[in-house]
Amino acid sequence: MTRQPLVGGNWKMHLDASGAVDLIGGISAGMPELAAGVDVMVFPPFPYLGLSAEAALGSGILLGGQDVSGELEGACTGQVSAPMLLDSGCVVALVGHSERRHGLGETDFVVAAKVRTALAAGLRVVLCLGETLEQREAGATVEVVLGQLSGSLEGVSVEDLDRVDLAYEPVWAIGTGLTAGPDEAQEVHATLRSAVNARYDDRSASRIRILYGGSVKPSNAADLMACEDIDGALVGGASLEAESFLDIARAAARRE
Repeated sequence: MTRQPLVGGNWKMHLDASGAVDLIGGISAGMPELAAGVDVMVFPPFPYLGLSAEAALGSGILLGGQDVSGELEGACTGQVSAPMLLDSGCVVALVGHSERRHGLGETDFVVAAKVRTALAAGLRVVLCLGETLEQREAGATVEVVLGQLSGSLEGVSVEDLDRVDLAYEPVWAIGTGLTAGPDEAQEVHATLRSAVNARYDDRSASRIRILYGGSVKPSNAADLMACEDIDGALVGGASLEAESFLDIARAAARRE
């Protein structure tokens, strides 16, 4: 099965309103040359979702929220619900990013609730998984990421899995300039795909997209995208400049 590559730009807590609109404009200008060879997503900060949706209209850029509540509505001060994301023009939610798992203490139980709620509301999900440096040095990478995969997909049916993409983001490589080499990343991606096969079925494993995240740049994108089980990238810092983000998208679009 041929998997359409995906490149997502996680803007995190950066930019202002005018910067968000300008960045969307710059990415939009490069979309026609990609010739529909790659899905392009951006994840702006919540206050700029409406502006970003307007700026991206007709460009083919898909809009996503950086997080989503595990509740559909209610007394959840500071949280953003899946229906709110949909109403703001989003089609996808980022769930389980390491800066929430390890920075804010989100457990697999919390992440799984968010995954299920987002899917039930009609959103796609990009589910993030990844180990810390300490876990990697202890030889626990596979144990950690497979544990996160299992816990975070609790209650997700094989039918709903069709709207889930995975993103392997080694915590030690996020924003550090360090990157897992192509062979290292490929090994984890292949392990995740095998785990999806064991948990669901061969069809699910062959169709699910697994992105790599962690200091992805134009200089290393092509080597990463050349790996059999790497289906795109979740990009942090390099997504804040239109041309560098487009260079990564171009590398994904050329993936054979």
